[in-house]
Amino acid sequence: MKFVAVLSLVAALGLAQTSWPVQEFETSGGVVKITPIQHASVMLEAGGKVVHIDPWSSGNYDGQPQADLILITDIHGDHMDPKILPKISKTGTMILAPAAVAETVTSATVIRNGETKTVGPFTIEALPMYNLKRGPAPGKLFHDKGRGNGYVVTYGGKRFYFSGDTEGVPEMRSLKNIDVAFVCMNLPYTMPPDEAADAVRAFHPKIVIPYHYQGSDLSVFEKALAGSGIEVRILDWYPKN
Repeated sequence: MKFVAVLSLVAALGLAQTSWPVQEFETSGGVVKITPIQHASVMLEAGGKVVHIDPWSSGNYDGQPQADLILITDIHGDHMDPKILPKISKTGTMILAPAAVAETVTSATVIRNGETKTVGPFTIEALPMYNLKRGPAPGKLFHDKGRGNGYVVTYGGKRFYFSGDTEGVPEMRSLKNIDVAFVCMNLPYTMPPDEAADAVRAFHPKIVIPYHYQGSDLSVFEKALAGSGIEVRILDWYPKN
């Protein structure tokens, strides 16, 4: 019975691993594979290199490759999780993060809002991500401007945007030439789906994929972008395994 139970567990884990909704995008440098892990955690593979974005131990990393590059957006626990870093790191792994994160993850190389760095085949741009009006108390914001980073990752001429925790700030709305955008939407910490859709219409990526959306009604987001010419892809970021 114990042997059968082990086999069942292995089968379940195998099913979990193959059920990730991997997305593939053609670029001039070859295919970019992007795997949703959970919530705001993403894995990007291209050119034989692996990038983990906001890795979090709540996600399932079993069987996933270790990172050549790790990007961390902010200090909150669903984005900065020091416990997972040894599991997904190897000799030579580079971590890019804002200064507030580097106070805890001391091995990180600091990248600030407005800075650009090249790491292997990737160009990494750090963008502001912050609240305009939402916070835990009057006069306070959940995310202050300058503390965290959103990122644009460019590979093979394609630009992939990861918003981090933000509202529809001017820096998001003024983005140009974004091929694929991963945009957050959850209350009370970021913004609701209708505000997210309004910001997405402003910078008009070719494809938008909601993430960090737990508890949100994504049909509102889809309807608000209907007829815009922007492809909306809804993926499951909250697997129940």
